[in-house]
Amino acid sequence: MSKLSREYLESLIDDTQYQQVGSTSTVCVLTLRSGFVVVGHSACLNAADFDAETGRAIARENAVSKLWELEGYHVKATQYAEQMLSGG
Repeated sequence: MSKLSREYLESLIDDTQYQQVGSTSTVCVLTLRSGFVVVGHSACLNAADFDAETGRAIARENAVSKLWELEGYHVKATQYAEQMLSGG
């Protein structure tokens, strides 16, 4: 694989759970099909401004952003290992 896509990343996700923490924060836990867990969060400054739907959306995007990084690393590490095995 040389290019990651949002569709591919979404296909890795088996379960999504949210937890509101206090009156200003949301945590999103993505459990991948492999069993690995990626966590994202969001927070606002003022409890009066807190919106649960917005908090969930931002926390999920934060978790998916981490997944991009992890999968990007995985692809590059795999390419490097294959290159080393082939004498490159």
